Amino acid sequence: MPVPRCPWRPVERGDEVSATTPPRLDPAEVRATLRAAGLHARHRLSQNFLADPDVLEAILGEARPEPGDRVLEIGPGLGALTEFVLAQGASVLAIEKDARLVEFLRTRFLKAPLEVLHEDALAFDIRRVFTQPQAKLVGNLPYNIASQLLLHYLEYPTPFSLVILMLQREMAERLCATPSTKNYGGLTLQVQFHYEVKYLRTIPASVFIPEPDVDSAIVLVRSREPATLPVCDYDVFVRVVRRGFSQRRKQLGKLLREDIADWPRAADALRLDSKVRAEALSLEQWVALANYIRPIPVPDRRKLAAEWFPVVDAADGLLRSARRAQVHGDNLRHRAVHALIFNDAGEVFLQKRSRWKDRHPLLWDSSAAGHVNAGEGYDEAAARELKEELGISVPLQKVVKLPASGRTGQEFIWLYHGRYNGAFTLDKGEIETGGFFPPAVVTDWLAARRHDFAPGFVECWQAFCQNAGAA
Repeated sequence: MPVPRCPWRPVERGDEVSATTPPRLDPAEVRATLRAAGLHARHRLSQNFLADPDVLEAILGEARPEPGDRVLEIGPGLGALTEFVLAQGASVLAIEKDARLVEFLRTRFLKAPLEVLHEDALAFDIRRVFTQPQAKLVGNLPYNIASQLLLHYLEYPTPFSLVILMLQREMAERLCATPSTKNYGGLTLQVQFHYEVKYLRTIPASVFIPEPDVDSAIVLVRSREPATLPVCDYDVFVRVVRRGFSQRRKQLGKLLREDIADWPRAADALRLDSKVRAEALSLEQWVALANYIRPIPVPDRRKLAAEWFPVVDAADGLLRSARRAQVHGDNLRHRAVHALIFNDAGEVFLQKRSRWKDRHPLLWDSSAAGHVNAGEGYDEAAARELKEELGISVPLQKVVKLPASGRTGQEFIWLYHGRYNGAFTLDKGEIETGGFFPPAVVTDWLAARRHDFAPGFVECWQAFCQNAGAA
């Protein structure tokens, strides 16, 4: 199976937009531009054109685009923010649903490093952005689909180092809300679980043409450092949050009966008032509640260090067995397996290694991977790792055997591949998260951000690509 290249490439720089002060941006100019281009705002697309340079400067002051950045812009409109970003030397990928504006932008920025996609922003495959060395997201989200766009573009894990969004003020306040306030709810918690959100400033309706009925606001979104929250099962977290906020005025214990049979006991264990309502719980308390329902076992480092691995010679011949701690500590040759699991769409599942890993925590890796234990064969180890890490059992085919070297951590690695389309049961002690990716994206992602990946996976993926045709 040949591995293609990713079709999305950074735009080659032609004549750059001048880095001098951009033209005036005021209501009269915006109206004149619309008339000259034969354009008008479409209500069904929630179009409102910004006419205030101070707002653009505020966005740029936080986004700080620079040469080498790839900026994804949602809803560029007449290109006011686009021009500011290009003037800083960054390239832009703009997503615009209105065909009239697509043609207008392509003509206006004919020789600039700008790519305009005529596409619904909800349909854009964000996985493609992983192929960019440094990606930022900016946008003025349409009010009518803002929550859908938020959940789509902030789906974890994110390829963006920074997100700056202009939203309806009420929506911005929901994202930044704190417990026991009217705007605090399920969307707040879903976003804040993975991100830190900062409310930057309110934008009055008067700076848009036509004027919307409500004010807007700018928010800054950054990925949350993993250590700031305990690990929990995110699916359980989302489920109980949704149930908890399904009837805001109802006591939480009554809404979570399907998850917690003995609510008074749970409330006592979590130090909660048994009559508490959903809006009173902090993010940390919601995480604790999810962990009460489905605890995540923390790996026992002492037990792991005591595992026995086969120690082998330069030809993979068995010499003896030694404990994990000694094998890693003395950098001895040993054995490992990696498995790449593909779905019927040809996408490969990658896992993000757990924060508890003693080597390469929170880096991306093969679908399943692990050591061969003492007294165990490669095939047996591969089947065991699939079951332990992903909760599946599928036929595996051998692809290639990699020699032990510094690049593999002195591991002889047998690489396998298999096919599976169902749901995984991820071992949260081993895997932080995971997802399916087109092979072309993986190849270009690795080229752009090699530091995102565990070294062993880099070797395995390159070997797979070289041997894919025969696999």
